[in-house]
Amino acid sequence: MSKIKVDTVTNVAGTGAPNIPDGITIGGVALASVNTQEHYAQSTEPSSPKDGAVWYDTDDDKAYVYINSEFYELDYTDIPLHIGNRGLFGGGTSGSNSDVIDYITITSTGNATDFGNLTVARYALSACSSGSRGVFGGGTSGSNSDVIDYVTISSTGNATDFGNLTAATKFLAACSNVNRGLFGGGNDGTRVNTINYITIANTGNATDFGDLLAVRSYLSSCSSSTRGLWAGGFSTTNEIQYVTIATTGNATDFGDLTVARYSLAACSNNIKGLFAGAASSDVIDHVTIATTGNATDFGNLSLARGSIGATANDSRGVFAGGMASSYSNTIDYVTIATPGNATDFGDLTVAREYLAGLSGD
Repeated sequence: MSKIKVDTVTNVAGTGAPNIPDGITIGGVALASVNTQEHYAQSTEPSSPKDGAVWYDTDDDKAYVYINSEFYELDYTDIPLHIGNRGLFGGGTSGSNSDVIDYITITSTGNATDFGNLTVARYALSACSSGSRGVFGGGTSGSNSDVIDYVTISSTGNATDFGNLTAATKFLAACSNVNRGLFGGGNDGTRVNTINYITIANTGNATDFGDLLAVRSYLSSCSSSTRGLWAGGFSTTNEIQYVTIATTGNATDFGDLTVARYSLAACSNNIKGLFAGAASSDVIDHVTIATTGNATDFGNLSLARGSIGATANDSRGVFAGGMASSYSNTIDYVTIATPGNATDFGDLTVAREYLAGLSGD
């Protein structure tokens, strides 16, 4: 069998690429139609797509690929959780409602610095992050709030309106991956089991996600890139439950805390979740988020207190403020990979309780 080797094809003049106006056919198929890639970004399923077509559903924030006459969802649940080294603590109360947002550099100890202000002064709010955008939702400023506002974590400044929760709710808890923020439980006049979600990159109102196992307020939440966890809450419970963040649906039982309590705080890296404090409690529990089961004792806070704000980067968990015998400005931290007692980190700009924490960069 003969072989033909061609290194370069040029036009007749040898000055550039040839122009073949009628195209090239290979095996009876026009070369221009071979291996073309289709891309769609729309709310409805494309009609007559080709194999390999990629469709981003703008309604449910999911991506699909078309194979053998059917769309299959692309699973991005293994995308690493984006955790930055800047921690923010927003809102709270010290007898009067606060709109203060403080920030710290999680990798280095020291006192917090003023970041800016929330759109509405309030406490008993919750917070989550995509890594670049921080979101604060709910709370109360005398009456329950459905406000969601956001900041760009890398630059200081005041928060901007994002949208609204499905109901005005206080004492709720939030978690997130790089795409979605979830707000679970709380009190909208009565304790609720509602979970809302938002797409953090797109401002707008929250949408129903599913339900917690039972009505809960004063609970805590943390997450990996895949799972969102809620723990504790009122009525006093040791229950830990979880959802898969990428798919809507109701929560499933995960295990139990070492001690039933409410007004606790939670933070996490992509592997381990920590649950800390409560009224007159210095207990820190930990779980491996990918593996269901009961929590294990981690250590103790530097000061027993509840109503704390918490945040974390890949290596440190940080706990700020709260209520001990009085409003606290204490910030303490632990090394997440190594169980042990918390160490002093520094102080908030304003002592307060019922504040909310998040991280990013």
